[in-house]
Amino acid sequence: MFKKFFVSIAAMAGLTAAVSAAQADEMDDILKRGEMRVAVQTQGAPVSFINKDGKQTGLAVELARMMGEDLGVTVVFQDYDWKGLIPALLAGKVDMIAADMTPTPQRAAQLLFSTPMFYEETVAAALKDSPYTKWEDLNQAGLNIGSTQASSYSDAIKKFLPEATLKEYTGGTAAVSQALSTGRLDGLVSDLGNVSNFLNDFDNLKLLDGIIVKNPLSFAVRPDAFHLKMWLDNYVELITSDKRLEKLVNYWWNTTDWEKDHK
Repeated sequence: MFKKFFVSIAAMAGLTAAVSAAQADEMDDILKRGEMRVAVQTQGAPVSFINKDGKQTGLAVELARMMGEDLGVTVVFQDYDWKGLIPALLAGKVDMIAADMTPTPQRAAQLLFSTPMFYEETVAAALKDSPYTKWEDLNQAGLNIGSTQASSYSDAIKKFLPEATLKEYTGGTAAVSQALSTGRLDGLVSDLGNVSNFLNDFDNLKLLDGIIVKNPLSFAVRPDAFHLKMWLDNYVELITSDKRLEKLVNYWWNTTDWEKDHK
Protein backbone atom coordinates (compact mmCIF):
# COMPACT_ATOMS: atom_id res chain seq x y z
CA MET A 1 0.00 0.00 0.00
CA PHE A 2 2.76 2.44 0.95
CA LYS A 3 4.66 1.45 -2.17
CA LYS A 4 1.63 2.30 -4.33
CA PHE A 5 1.23 5.59 -2.44
CA PHE A 6 4.81 6.65 -3.11
CA VAL A 7 4.53 5.59 -6.75
CA SER A 8 1.42 7.75 -7.07
CA ILE A 9 3.18 10.70 -5.42
CA ALA A 10 6.12 10.27 -7.81
CA ALA A 11 3.80 10.12 -10.81
CA MET A 12 2.02 13.28 -9.68
CA ALA A 13 5.33 15.04 -9.18
CA GLY A 14 6.40 14.04 -12.66
CA LEU A 15 3.13 15.32 -14.10
CA THR A 16 3.53 18.62 -12.23
CA ALA A 17 7.07 19.01 -13.54
CA ALA A 18 5.88 18.30 -17.08
CA VAL A 19 3.10 20.88 -16.79
CA SER A 20 5.54 23.44 -15.41
CA ALA A 21 7.96 22.77 -18.26
CA ALA A 22 5.13 23.11 -20.78
CA GLN A 23 4.09 26.43 -19.22
CA ALA A 24 7.64 27.77 -19.47
CA ASP A 25 7.46 27.66 -23.25
CA GLU A 26 9.19 29.54 -26.03
CA MET A 27 6.50 32.24 -26.13
CA ASP A 28 7.07 32.99 -22.45
CA ASP A 29 10.79 33.24 -23.18
CA ILE A 30 10.20 35.76 -25.98
CA LEU A 31 7.91 37.90 -23.83
CA LYS A 32 10.21 37.81 -20.78
CA ARG A 33 13.22 38.57 -22.94
CA GLY A 34 11.33 41.32 -24.75
CA GLU A 35 13.04 40.15 -27.88
CA MET A 36 12.20 37.84 -30.77
CA ARG A 37 15.24 36.42 -32.55
CA VAL A 38 14.58 35.80 -36.23
CA ALA A 39 16.80 34.04 -38.77
CA VAL A 40 16.80 35.56 -42.26
CA GLN A 41 18.76 35.13 -45.47
CA THR A 42 19.36 38.61 -46.87
CA GLN A 43 20.52 37.48 -50.31
CA GLY A 44 17.18 37.21 -52.05
CA ALA A 45 15.13 40.27 -52.91
CA PRO A 46 12.23 40.83 -52.57
CA VAL A 47 11.84 38.42 -49.63
CA SER A 48 14.90 39.38 -47.60
CA PHE A 49 17.76 41.68 -48.61
CA ILE A 50 19.87 44.71 -47.72
CA ASN A 51 18.52 47.84 -49.41
CA LYS A 52 20.35 50.90 -50.77
CA ASP A 53 20.45 52.41 -47.25
CA GLY A 54 22.09 49.31 -45.77
CA LYS A 55 18.88 48.27 -43.99
CA GLN A 56 17.47 44.75 -43.80
CA THR A 57 14.10 44.67 -45.52
CA GLY A 58 11.86 42.59 -47.78
CA LEU A 59 8.58 40.75 -47.42
CA ALA A 60 9.71 38.25 -44.76
CA VAL A 61 11.66 40.90 -42.83
CA GLU A 62 8.77 43.37 -42.75
CA LEU A 63 6.33 40.62 -41.76
CA ALA A 64 8.57 39.74 -38.82
CA ARG A 65 8.91 43.42 -37.87
CA MET A 66 5.13 43.80 -37.89
CA MET A 67 4.83 40.73 -35.64
CA GLY A 68 7.24 42.23 -33.16
CA GLU A 69 5.38 45.55 -33.08
CA ASP A 70 2.03 43.85 -32.50
CA LEU A 71 3.52 41.58 -29.84
CA GLY A 72 5.34 44.46 -28.15
CA VAL A 73 8.85 43.01 -28.44
CA THR A 74 12.02 43.95 -30.28
CA VAL A 75 12.88 41.88 -33.35
CA VAL A 76 16.55 40.98 -33.70
CA PHE A 77 17.52 39.61 -37.10
CA GLN A 78 20.34 37.12 -37.52
CA ASP A 79 21.62 36.65 -41.05
CA TYR A 80 22.55 33.19 -42.39
CA ASP A 81 23.06 31.67 -45.78
CA TRP A 82 20.23 29.38 -46.85
CA LYS A 83 21.74 26.11 -45.63
CA GLY A 84 22.46 27.67 -42.22
CA LEU A 85 18.86 28.66 -41.41
CA ILE A 86 17.56 25.32 -40.12
CA PRO A 87 20.70 24.42 -38.10
CA ALA A 88 20.55 27.85 -36.40
CA LEU A 89 16.92 27.28 -35.43
CA LEU A 90 17.46 23.73 -34.16
CA ALA A 91 20.50 24.91 -32.15
CA GLY A 92 18.33 27.46 -30.33
CA LYS A 93 20.17 30.49 -31.72
CA VAL A 94 16.88 31.94 -33.02
CA ASP A 95 13.18 31.61 -32.27
CA MET A 96 11.97 31.31 -35.85
CA ILE A 97 12.97 31.36 -39.50
CA ALA A 98 11.40 34.14 -41.59
CA ALA A 99 12.13 33.17 -45.18
CA ASP A 100 10.51 31.92 -48.37
CA MET A 101 10.71 28.35 -47.12
CA THR A 102 8.49 25.59 -48.47
CA PRO A 103 7.27 23.13 -45.79
CA THR A 104 8.45 20.03 -47.63
CA PRO A 105 7.91 16.61 -46.01
CA GLN A 106 11.63 16.47 -45.12
CA ARG A 107 11.62 19.89 -43.45
CA ALA A 108 8.28 19.31 -41.73
CA ALA A 109 9.79 16.19 -40.16
CA GLN A 110 12.31 18.46 -38.40
CA LEU A 111 10.34 21.67 -37.79
CA LEU A 112 6.88 23.12 -37.20
CA PHE A 113 5.62 25.39 -39.96
CA SER A 114 3.08 28.18 -39.76
CA THR A 115 0.03 28.53 -41.93
CA PRO A 116 1.40 29.71 -45.32
CA MET A 117 2.29 33.40 -45.35
CA PHE A 118 2.15 33.55 -49.16
CA TYR A 119 2.62 31.34 -52.21
CA GLU A 120 5.30 31.18 -54.87
CA GLU A 121 5.15 30.20 -58.51
CA THR A 122 8.28 28.25 -59.42
CA VAL A 123 9.45 29.08 -62.93
CA ALA A 124 12.53 28.76 -65.14
CA ALA A 125 14.78 31.21 -66.98
CA ALA A 126 17.40 30.86 -69.69
CA LEU A 127 19.69 33.02 -71.81
CA LYS A 128 17.74 35.26 -74.16
CA ASP A 129 19.47 33.90 -77.28
CA SER A 130 18.95 30.25 -76.31
CA PRO A 131 16.49 28.07 -78.29
CA TYR A 132 14.41 27.25 -75.20
CA THR A 133 10.89 28.73 -74.98
CA LYS A 134 9.17 26.76 -72.17
CA TRP A 135 10.48 25.24 -68.96
CA GLU A 136 10.03 21.69 -70.27
CA ASP A 137 12.69 22.43 -72.91
CA LEU A 138 15.33 22.35 -70.16
CA ASN A 139 14.69 18.68 -69.45
CA GLN A 140 17.58 17.48 -71.59
CA ALA A 141 20.74 15.51 -70.88
CA GLY A 142 23.81 17.70 -71.05
CA LEU A 143 22.07 20.86 -69.79
CA ASN A 144 23.16 22.41 -66.47
CA ILE A 145 20.29 23.94 -64.48
CA GLY A 146 21.06 26.05 -61.41
CA SER A 147 19.28 26.72 -58.13
CA THR A 148 19.94 27.80 -54.56
CA GLN A 149 21.50 25.01 -52.50
CA ALA A 150 19.08 22.85 -50.46
CA SER A 151 16.07 24.77 -51.80
CA SER A 152 12.66 23.69 -53.06
CA TYR A 153 13.90 24.84 -56.48
CA SER A 154 16.48 22.05 -56.39
CA ASP A 155 13.69 19.61 -55.56
CA ALA A 156 11.70 20.89 -58.53
CA ILE A 157 14.66 20.35 -60.86
CA LYS A 158 15.16 16.80 -59.60
CA LYS A 159 11.46 16.01 -59.97
CA PHE A 160 10.45 17.82 -63.15
CA LEU A 161 13.77 18.11 -65.05
CA PRO A 162 15.36 14.72 -64.27
CA GLU A 163 17.32 14.51 -67.53
CA ALA A 164 19.23 17.74 -66.84
CA THR A 165 22.13 18.16 -64.39
CA LEU A 166 21.42 20.09 -61.19
CA LYS A 167 23.99 22.72 -60.16
CA GLU A 168 23.49 24.18 -56.68
CA TYR A 169 24.90 27.50 -55.42
CA THR A 170 25.49 28.60 -51.83
CA GLY A 171 25.46 32.34 -52.54
CA GLY A 172 21.69 32.64 -52.75
CA THR A 173 19.62 33.50 -55.79
CA ALA A 174 22.03 36.26 -56.87
CA ALA A 175 24.82 33.72 -57.43
CA VAL A 176 22.55 31.55 -59.57
CA SER A 177 21.46 34.44 -61.81
CA GLN A 178 25.06 35.60 -62.26
CA ALA A 179 26.10 32.08 -63.25
CA LEU A 180 23.37 31.93 -65.87
CA SER A 181 24.11 35.42 -67.19
CA THR A 182 27.78 34.58 -67.70
CA GLY A 183 26.99 31.34 -69.54
CA ARG A 184 28.00 28.90 -66.82
CA LEU A 185 24.47 27.52 -66.76
CA ASP A 186 21.91 26.67 -69.42
CA GLY A 187 18.99 27.63 -67.23
CA LEU A 188 17.86 28.26 -63.68
CA VAL A 189 14.83 27.53 -61.54
CA SER A 190 13.53 29.98 -58.95
CA ASP A 191 10.30 31.74 -57.99
CA LEU A 192 8.61 34.28 -60.24
CA GLY A 193 9.52 37.19 -57.96
CA ASN A 194 13.21 36.36 -58.08
CA VAL A 195 13.20 35.73 -61.82
CA SER A 196 11.48 39.09 -62.43
CA ASN A 197 14.38 40.70 -60.56
CA PHE A 198 16.90 38.71 -62.60
CA LEU A 199 15.39 40.03 -65.82
CA ASN A 200 15.81 43.58 -64.54
CA ASP A 201 19.40 42.97 -63.44
CA PHE A 202 20.56 41.07 -66.54
CA ASP A 203 19.29 42.05 -69.97
CA ASN A 204 20.46 38.78 -71.56
CA LEU A 205 17.99 36.57 -69.65
CA LYS A 206 14.42 35.57 -70.45
CA LEU A 207 11.53 33.95 -68.59
CA LEU A 208 10.45 30.60 -70.01
CA ASP A 209 6.75 29.84 -70.46
CA GLY A 210 4.82 27.89 -67.86
CA ILE A 211 4.69 27.39 -64.10
CA ILE A 212 6.59 24.36 -62.84
CA VAL A 213 4.87 24.18 -59.45
CA LYS A 214 3.08 26.48 -56.99
CA ASN A 215 4.36 26.17 -53.42
CA PRO A 216 3.17 27.44 -50.04
CA LEU A 217 5.77 29.48 -48.13
CA SER A 218 5.79 29.50 -44.34
CA PHE A 219 7.76 30.63 -41.30
CA ALA A 220 9.32 27.85 -39.21
CA VAL A 221 9.85 27.19 -35.49
CA ARG A 222 11.42 24.38 -33.49
CA PRO A 223 9.50 21.07 -33.29
CA ASP A 224 8.54 21.62 -29.63
CA ALA A 225 7.48 25.27 -30.06
CA PHE A 226 3.73 24.53 -30.14
CA HIS A 227 2.64 27.80 -28.56
CA LEU A 228 4.68 29.92 -30.95
CA LYS A 229 3.43 27.92 -33.95
CA MET A 230 -0.19 28.42 -32.83
CA TRP A 231 0.48 32.12 -32.29
CA LEU A 232 1.86 32.40 -35.83
CA ASP A 233 -1.19 30.64 -37.28
CA ASN A 234 -3.50 32.97 -35.37
CA TYR A 235 -1.46 35.96 -36.52
CA VAL A 236 -1.77 34.97 -40.18
CA GLU A 237 -5.55 34.82 -39.73
CA LEU A 238 -5.60 38.28 -38.14
CA ILE A 239 -3.48 40.05 -40.76
CA THR A 240 -5.39 38.28 -43.52
CA SER A 241 -8.72 39.53 -42.19
CA ASP A 242 -7.54 43.14 -41.81
CA LYS A 243 -5.84 43.09 -45.26
CA ARG A 244 -2.36 43.91 -43.95
CA LEU A 245 -0.94 40.66 -45.31
CA GLU A 246 -2.48 41.28 -48.73
CA LYS A 247 -1.00 44.78 -48.78
CA LEU A 248 2.50 43.54 -47.96
CA VAL A 249 2.36 40.67 -50.45
CA ASN A 250 1.13 42.94 -53.23
CA TYR A 251 3.88 45.48 -52.57
CA TRP A 252 6.78 43.05 -52.19
CA TRP A 253 5.76 39.97 -54.17
CA ASN A 254 3.12 40.66 -56.81
CA THR A 255 4.57 43.94 -58.12
CA THR A 256 7.93 45.65 -58.46
CA ASP A 257 6.78 48.80 -56.62
CA TRP A 258 9.35 48.18 -53.89
CA GLU A 259 12.26 48.67 -56.30
CA LYS A 260 11.92 52.45 -56.55
CA ASP A 261 12.01 52.71 -52.75
CA HIS A 262 14.81 50.27 -51.96
CA LYS A 263 17.13 49.70 -54.93
